[in-house]
Amino acid sequence: MRSPFFADQSAVANTHPTLGWLVTLAFGCITLGNGTLQAQTVYRIVGPDGQVTFSDKPPATPASKVTPLENARPTAAPVAPELPYVLRQVVGKYPVTLYSSSGACAPCDSARKLLTARGVPFSEKTIGTAQDAEALQKLSGGNAVPFLTIGTQHVAGFSTSEWTEHLNAAGYPQSNQLPANYRQAPPAPLVAPANPAAPEPATSAPAEPLLPSVTAPQTSPDNPAEIKF
Repeated sequence: MRSPFFADQSAVANTHPTLGWLVTLAFGCITLGNGTLQAQTVYRIVGPDGQVTFSDKPPATPASKVTPLENARPTAAPVAPELPYVLRQVVGKYPVTLYSSSGACAPCDSARKLLTARGVPFSEKTIGTAQDAEALQKLSGGNAVPFLTIGTQHVAGFSTSEWTEHLNAAGYPQSNQLPANYRQAPPAPLVAPANPAAPEPATSAPAEPLLPSVTAPQTSPDNPAEIKF
């Protein structure tokens, strides 16, 4: 029994030769299924009488205007590796964020290693400025790092047993199930640095009396925000 699709295709081809050729070409592409598509050049041909046709071969008549149309397969954009189903469900419900120091911090290193070894996808926010410390204070009620959030759960300070207990309760797998090509996102400051304002034009101002100099309190260059560990 002949498929109705073939009958419709024949009717279109008999009525409109050019359109019928395009239908045949489209049907040929569909029947390829999952096979490898080959790059092919299609020619748009404008005859002397102005009639437009399409062909996979250049015309024999030199009077025709020919425009090659490249039909190469588009290059697929890189796609981030997809997480396993179970891990994807947990991350959607209880995302993990690690708040660490931008400087040297041994507990922060231990916290990062625990999450990485267990295969927990997490985002990391660093505390390195006074603005970062203020934002952390509002979030956690203190300025101690490392600080961890699992969904809405807050965990201050690092403890292997305590962090493991919270991750287990959230449903994170106890062994690493991340794809081999998974890459952790790099750390970013908790408060994004603002764009520097344009300098104001210099204006002449009346001279002011000199005030006695005051020595500013000294802070450690490795810990400008006075972060506690």
